Amino acid sequence: MFRAPWICRRCLDTYLKPGRRRLLRFSSTSTSHHGSFSPALLARARNMASEHDKLSKETSENFDAKVSKRIGELKGVATALKEWEDAQNSLSELEALLKDPSTDEELRELAVEDLASTRSELEALTRKLTTSLTPKHPFEDFPCLVEIRPGAGGGEAALFAGDLLRMYRAYCSRKNFRTSFLKYETADGDSSDSTAPLQEAILEIEGRGAYGELRSEAGVHRVQRVPATESKGRTHTSAVSVLVLPSLPANGSEGLELGEVDVNDPTSDYYVNPTEVRTDVMRARGAGGQHVNTTDSAIRLTHLPTNTVVSMQDSRSQHKNREKAWQLLRSKLAQARREAREEEIVAMRRNVIGVAKMGRGDKVRTYNWGQQRVTDHRSGLSVHNLDDVMEGGPELEKIIESVKTWLGDQEIAGLLADEEAASKSK
Repeated sequence: MFRAPWICRRCLDTYLKPGRRRLLRFSSTSTSHHGSFSPALLARARNMASEHDKLSKETSENFDAKVSKRIGELKGVATALKEWEDAQNSLSELEALLKDPSTDEELRELAVEDLASTRSELEALTRKLTTSLTPKHPFEDFPCLVEIRPGAGGGEAALFAGDLLRMYRAYCSRKNFRTSFLKYETADGDSSDSTAPLQEAILEIEGRGAYGELRSEAGVHRVQRVPATESKGRTHTSAVSVLVLPSLPANGSEGLELGEVDVNDPTSDYYVNPTEVRTDVMRARGAGGQHVNTTDSAIRLTHLPTNTVVSMQDSRSQHKNREKAWQLLRSKLAQARREAREEEIVAMRRNVIGVAKMGRGDKVRTYNWGQQRVTDHRSGLSVHNLDDVMEGGPELEKIIESVKTWLGDQEIAGLLADEEAASKSK
């Protein structure tokens, strides 16, 4: 080790970052500062980075669209791994400097200063590498449909359903997602009355990534508050069910770009065999004008193999209602098929602690008016600015982001279980 009367930080950085880096040899018995990063996941990251490098060389000679797409999927892992390994090496070199008794005192002081920041950087890069390994949801970049239905709680549940609907519309406005109603029905059947208790609403949210942004909102949302009609001031508990479905983009070319979606391809999640669907045409019910009640414009589709039923009567045009009903049916079946595959994966991992899946029937969040508190039961986060949440503000975004992190942790736990199981089988 060289000695010097003084050394600047730039010299230290130069010393710690030589042009040729050695790869960190990592094993389950390693004492390096890898935190809780799994050797199995690290091996997976290195395999994916190697695949990225190999495919990049191949496509430089002969371009292939599918290969290029795969390279794009692997790039994030390759980049995150390189940054993580660089930080690991820097940390190892700093520790080596501090352990070496011949290290110059000035250099030692600078190394001590850099040690804390390097460890902090390594923690952040570990999270980044872990996130890059999380499998991307196949519907992540799609637009979506948000279906809101009041549950237990009678009229108060219907009122809260309307509150949630306004909350999501405000949130989407902040996120620059355009919204429109695919379906809107009140208890008395008058879709034109926005003040009437809500029976069912399906909000269509356009924009790339809308499904990925809101898919964690699916589940039962519970409200605790004193209803306006309660004369004795007692707190009532009501519930609203929220379902988030991936929607086919209105632009066909965008749909192909997002997932090569072809509704006529029997292998697609969105494919529905027309011979398996019964169509009923009927007269619309409820208030809504003379034309609605005297014309057979309402459409009901029944997917016979799964007994999935959707109905649409919002438009005066039978053609429009049929189009919307098919859109909703495809979205519901695509979601159900995806959930069925996820259930199989969860069943295989059922012995792994911490791996869980919350479905549409699970209580996911509680809105407590008396305490001005909103608690998400998955991430465990509570915020005490209920008004901002109901206005679709930053507090709601904070909750949604916390649930995304929770979902990512579940995915990583499952991925780790898969890797360990594969290692044992070998």
